[in-house]
Amino acid sequence: MAAKPLQSSNNANVAKPPASKAGKTIEEMYQKKSQLEHILLRPDTYIGSIEKHTQTLWVYENDEMVYRPVTYVPGLYKIFDEILVNAADNKQRDPSMDSVKVVIDVEHSLISVCNSGDGVPVEIHQEEGVYVPEMIFGHLLTSSNYNDNEKKTTGGRNGYGAKLTNIFSTEFTIETADGKRQKKYKQVFENNMGKKSEPVITKCTKKENWTKVTFRPDLGKFSMTSLEDDVVALMSKRVFDIAGCLGKTVKVELNGVQVPVKSFSDYVNLYLSAANKSRPEPLPRMVEKVNDRWEVCVSLSEGQFQQVSFVNSIATIKGGTHVDYVTSQITNYIVGIVNKKNKNANVKAHNVKNHLWVFVNALIDNPAFDSQTKETLTLRQTSFGSKCELSEDILKKVAKSGVVENLLSWATFKQSKELTKTDGTKTGRVMVEKLEDANEAGGKNSNKCTLILTEGDSAKALAMAGLVKVGRDHYGVFPLRGKLLNVREASTSQITNNKEIENIKKILGLKQHVKYENVNSLRYGSLMIMTDQDHDGSHIKGLLINFIHSFWPSLLKVKSFLVEFITPIVKATRKKRGNEKEDTVLSFYSMPEYEEWKESLRGNATGWTIKYYKGLGTSTSKEGREYFEKLDIHKKDFVWENDQDGEAIELAFSKKKIEARKSWLLKFEPGTHLDQKEKKITYSDFVNKELILFSMADLQRSIPSVVDGLKPGQRKILFCAFKRNLIKEAKVAQFSGYVSEHSAYHHGEQSLAGTIVGMAQDYVGSNNINLLRPNGQFGTRSSGGKDAASPRYIFTALSPAARVLFPKDDDVLLNYLYEDGQKIEPTWYMPIIPTVLVNGSEGIGTGWSTFIPNYNPRDIVANVRRLLNGESLVPMDPWYRGFQGTIEKTASKEGGSTYTITGVYEEIDETNLYITELPVRKWTDEYRDFLMGMKTDSGAPFIEKIDVYHSEKSVDFRLTLSEANMMMARQEGILKKFKLTTTVATTNMHLFAQNGVIKKYATPEEILEEFFDLRLQYYEKRKKVMLENLEEELLKLDNKLKFILGVVSGEIKVNNRKKADLVQELRQRGFTPFPKKAKPVEAAVAGAIDATEEESEESSEAPPATSSMFVSGSDYDYLLAMAISSLTLEKVEELSAQRDKMKEEVEELKKTTRESLWLKDLDSLEKELDNIDAHDEEERIKAAEDAKKDKAGGGAAKKGRKPAARKPPAPKKTTKKESETAEASTNSAMDTESNVVEVVKPKGRQAAKKKAPVAPPAAEVDDDVMLDLAERIKQYNISKETTETSKPISLDDDSDEDVVVVEAAPAKGGRKPAAKPPAAPRKRGPAASKKQAPVVEVVGVSPVKKVRKMRSSPFNKKSGSVMARLATTSNNNTEVEEGGSSESVVAEKIARPLRANRKQMRYVLSDSESESGNDSEFEEIEDDEDFE
Repeated sequence: MAAKPLQSSNNANVAKPPASKAGKTIEEMYQKKSQLEHILLRPDTYIGSIEKHTQTLWVYENDEMVYRPVTYVPGLYKIFDEILVNAADNKQRDPSMDSVKVVIDVEHSLISVCNSGDGVPVEIHQEEGVYVPEMIFGHLLTSSNYNDNEKKTTGGRNGYGAKLTNIFSTEFTIETADGKRQKKYKQVFENNMGKKSEPVITKCTKKENWTKVTFRPDLGKFSMTSLEDDVVALMSKRVFDIAGCLGKTVKVELNGVQVPVKSFSDYVNLYLSAANKSRPEPLPRMVEKVNDRWEVCVSLSEGQFQQVSFVNSIATIKGGTHVDYVTSQITNYIVGIVNKKNKNANVKAHNVKNHLWVFVNALIDNPAFDSQTKETLTLRQTSFGSKCELSEDILKKVAKSGVVENLLSWATFKQSKELTKTDGTKTGRVMVEKLEDANEAGGKNSNKCTLILTEGDSAKALAMAGLVKVGRDHYGVFPLRGKLLNVREASTSQITNNKEIENIKKILGLKQHVKYENVNSLRYGSLMIMTDQDHDGSHIKGLLINFIHSFWPSLLKVKSFLVEFITPIVKATRKKRGNEKEDTVLSFYSMPEYEEWKESLRGNATGWTIKYYKGLGTSTSKEGREYFEKLDIHKKDFVWENDQDGEAIELAFSKKKIEARKSWLLKFEPGTHLDQKEKKITYSDFVNKELILFSMADLQRSIPSVVDGLKPGQRKILFCAFKRNLIKEAKVAQFSGYVSEHSAYHHGEQSLAGTIVGMAQDYVGSNNINLLRPNGQFGTRSSGGKDAASPRYIFTALSPAARVLFPKDDDVLLNYLYEDGQKIEPTWYMPIIPTVLVNGSEGIGTGWSTFIPNYNPRDIVANVRRLLNGESLVPMDPWYRGFQGTIEKTASKEGGSTYTITGVYEEIDETNLYITELPVRKWTDEYRDFLMGMKTDSGAPFIEKIDVYHSEKSVDFRLTLSEANMMMARQEGILKKFKLTTTVATTNMHLFAQNGVIKKYATPEEILEEFFDLRLQYYEKRKKVMLENLEEELLKLDNKLKFILGVVSGEIKVNNRKKADLVQELRQRGFTPFPKKAKPVEAAVAGAIDATEEESEESSEAPPATSSMFVSGSDYDYLLAMAISSLTLEKVEELSAQRDKMKEEVEELKKTTRESLWLKDLDSLEKELDNIDAHDEEERIKAAEDAKKDKAGGGAAKKGRKPAARKPPAPKKTTKKESETAEASTNSAMDTESNVVEVVKPKGRQAAKKKAPVAPPAAEVDDDVMLDLAERIKQYNISKETTETSKPISLDDDSDEDVVVVEAAPAKGGRKPAAKPPAAPRKRGPAASKKQAPVVEVVGVSPVKKVRKMRSSPFNKKSGSVMARLATTSNNNTEVEEGGSSESVVAEKIARPLRANRKQMRYVLSDSESESGNDSEFEEIEDDEDFE
């Protein structure tokens, strides 16, 4: 009969309901058990499984640790462990505890655990009414560990512990001696704690303190009849665990024998000694006692993570958070080392973990486990109550223990396995996009086949054209898409995912890890590289060689496996002559070869046409067929000579060879090149003579020059801006095209446009002095310039500071380069201060990188002045234009200094924080995202509200925080919490010195001193050149005067003579010949320079138009080409005055020192800096006012104010000047589409900024006056009285507007203005830039002698009728008195019917009309003469 369930007394007398239909009562279906009954019924909840399990575990048997399969009952093991842990816990309660004695009596199935130290108090518990030992060991849910506020490092926690052992025992005896109370206690429990005896209490001495628990497990509940060997071995191992955890202060005995473990280290040795038996070498052992609570030992494991760990003497056989805490420190350290040694290893923390064996012994406050079995610690690390921070020493020992080597080997194996996935195979046909396969590829004649790898599709087209000559059976073509991956530094995933590499392996049939002695197993027997003849083409060749050498080095040793196909870089063509049957064509395969030939052409350069072939796409299909027809000339074999070839390849492409690569580049000598006449090329020669040119070019593109602070791309842009005289704005997209055309720029236009944008940017953190103007959206500090508009929408021009920093007088001193037959930018420009310090620089090139912060140009100027005065320099600190924060030096080293850049913030109150400046190059958009992403520990937003008031130039974040978060931020530090500091250093300032060698500079002062010496030399050169030019001009003037006087006097007869005779006479008379400057060799070769070069700032003065009539190259054209008007007395006087003035200039220049020239330039720069500062201040004030309005508006809106009623706009008052300006702009014929004024742009002059056509001051009009207009006005007798109502008038015949006529004042003596002297030769100078567009109206009185004469245009037939209408409308005839002032005269507006079919009038302003002192050629033409 089944036992009845226990019932509460409340339900004892309740009648039973009828049985259910299923045969079970409700009570039988739903039962309530007591705590004791539940433990016995469901033991797995409390002690784990009571069934036998087989598991591979460490056990102790035969005096050693053994790792073997063990069959045991987890529940039995657990009840033994509970008593053992209780004994160990007593060490935490009583540090004087010194022994633990364990007896495992297999014969009697009896186990006892006895520990010294304080016993259990033998005293009756006042609340429970029983003795404390009985309550602890015989009542469930009793414990001394329930107070979680008290931090305890014991194993017990939940109040089950020893009671579980009692419940699962047939006999359980507790004995304890309480020396404090001098009482000894003994009590016996039986029948699974169902029966207990009365406690026996006797007396003991004060020195007696111990506790002993003896129990006989209820083996029947574990399906056992006796304590089996596996269980005993596991229990014995557990005793050794306790010995290792408690250490040398506690003596542990097992069955009367002391355990030979006195420390945790001894305990670990038991494992390692057992593991070493199966290893050739002993395992390493790295032990560290971090502190009183943590002991760690690390060893190696083979492919699987192992751990042995304890928490408060509890064996956590599955580990937990304490093991993860220790292990993560080791794995993170090792990951960094492994990935540094092998960039492609891509090792993760779990990979490292699989190679570790970790032992941990920890004491943790109030530990929490995953279950009552306590196999895994789940407590968070922050609650451990202590820290375990491993020292650098043990981490280094672990790294040197062999784990790093194991991981590198594992990574290599893994990579190799991955790479085999893309292996090729020798097959007759492969499917690869764009492959033109050879017909015999993959067949029996595959060793005779050659695969041509071309640089792009255009090169493939050229190769396909050439295959007509060699056939398709043995030649295949495959185009490469750009540059191949550098496999030596790439990760496995990068290589396996690289389609280009996969295709090459598939086409050639290459297999990973195969050592090729020949090419019989490949689809092709030869690989031909066909690239452009430029630096990038050399790099592509190098990358392909590196690819083969990295995976199949033996292939490079196979004869003629790797070859290159070279094409001409320059072709010189001369038309056939005499008996020649065809044109002469010379091909050059290297620039030095071409240069040598070019130098040999001196005096015999005519007839040659030069064409540059930088890309394979330049060659025609016909030329391609010619190349392949003479394949032996164009094919060069790469040959392996010795191991130096392999070392050279590694030197060029391995990151392990960085220092060696630096030395390699430092030894580079200009002029180094590969001799293309050789049939065979060694790999070391290719690297050292061709590939090094790419590395140097790459370095030069990345590292600026110390002289001008520019990289080649920036220098090309500045050169073209000067050449084009870019004072009028141009679209960036169009200007980038101009740069590409005129400076031999060979890279992408997108990159070029980006460089132009970068040179024009002026936001905080960009340029201190932008050399180009940002007309449009060139980017802001919101996104660090990334928000710039597309180049096709924005405009730029030279900034005013550009020519101040780079004076035009220095241009002639520079060493200009030539490329593609055209003159391009100089080696470097020569600014007046080192611009590399002004705008800073950063870049990464081959072997080197650089970072140079910005410095204050005023500080630089002040230091230059100090050097000029012989004073010592003042140290300079970084400075960024517009930055409102602070920059402080924080550290100084031998190689440079470190600076901390700090933003600006203000604490308004306990909850509000304003941030008004960010560190340099911390962009506002990114910072806003950072602020929005700030979280508290609970995951809530750290900042409650973010208000943004800044503009594109300023910063204004207004943050609202809770008081608690504000306090937290203050404790951590506002600057640190909100990341308002950054650092910059001057420890990496690499620049190209003036000799073209890379050099490291420790301080900005060192850069300035080196620049100073060079710049001073160039001021001396400038003075010398200027003096030579002035003296040459002076000599020319003397000769011109002498010549004119000779012609006028009749001594020299010019007309009706042969030029040769005239030149001979001039030579005999001692006139100085001035030969025309010889063209450079590039220009001497026909076709080398673009004949359509436009006029620009740098164009030299063009010879007079008449010079074309004389023999080319005459030394006396400067005399013979003078205009006929030069043979006048006025011209003689003018030339004489010019000569005297020039003599004074020469004498003044001779007295001028180079220092004074420099100081004058510095003065100009400081004036320009004043202008920049004034502009910035104006912008700042305007932005502050706008921001103030914005904030005020926002505040009003927040307060709920109604917007004020908008008043109607008051009528705009127009001043007289404004009305005249407006009317002039409206009525001017210059602005109408039907009347276009065509103005010839003068050479070498800056165009005036376009303005509304307002009347200029009278003093500025004298250059453009014409005398006959005043006389015309006189004859019409226009009244002075009409001047009071004068209005401007358009000159358009279709308009009937009034005409404003201006009469100029005659000379002071009352005489009429004399005829103007002949035109003087034009001089280039500052005055030239003042040229203004012609004006219609002049208001005011001109006090100067020269007068403006406005007359009828010789191009307009009806101009006379306008004057006639003026005459008829005049009420009073007024004659202009001699010596009187000019006045504005007005006629009344007269309506006139419009005439149809009018021709469009074009007004042309010639150069002579726009310059002072030049005659108008129309002055001699009658006013009424028509020109159509």
